[in-house]
Amino acid sequence: MSSNAPLPRTAVPLGIDDPVESARAELKAALLAIEEKANVPRRVAVATDRTITDARAFSQRNPAAAAAVVVAGAVAIGIGVWGLVRLYTR
Repeated sequence: MSSNAPLPRTAVPLGIDDPVESARAELKAALLAIEEKANVPRRVAVATDRTITDARAFSQRNPAAAAAVVVAGAVAIGIGVWGLVRLYTR
């Protein structure tokens, strides 16, 4: 049963008979997996893009709730700034 789905960059392809080629493929996959884990800026960028996409989809599905979330966030930030200024001026 063969799948036509592309392999992830960190997967080792099946069916490599040569032990040297197999070792190279395993090393390449391990190094790519380490790179993906260690590349924090890229992971943050991917998470940010995913969050923005989800927020846009949510605002398309439910604009009133999205507006309420924005207003609640603005109120929370305003209260936080007000509290910090109040602590600073005392």
